[in-house]
Amino acid sequence: FKKEYEIVNLVQLAKLGIKGSITPEILREKGIIRKVDSVKILGDGELTEAITIHAQKFSRSALQKIEKSGGKVVTL
Repeated sequence: FKKEYEIVNLVQLAKLGIKGSITPEILREKGIIRKVDSVKILGDGELTEAITIHAQKFSRSALQKIEKSGGKVVTL
C-alpha cells in the first residue's frame, strides 16, 4: 500500500504567522492536518521568515525555499 500523506503547502505555513518552529502537532492544533504521523510539505508559496519545519517528507522545491529563507528542515 502507498502511504497517504497529509499535504501542507508553504503558503499555508506562511499564513499561520508562526515564528521559530512548526511541528505536526501545531499543524493539527490549527486544523490544517488530521494525522501527525504522515506530513509532507510542498513548495507552493514563499516563506519570508526563517522557521524550522518538522515533517516526515519535503518536496525538493519546499526544501529549497525553506533553506533560501534561512529556515531549517527536520525530517521525522
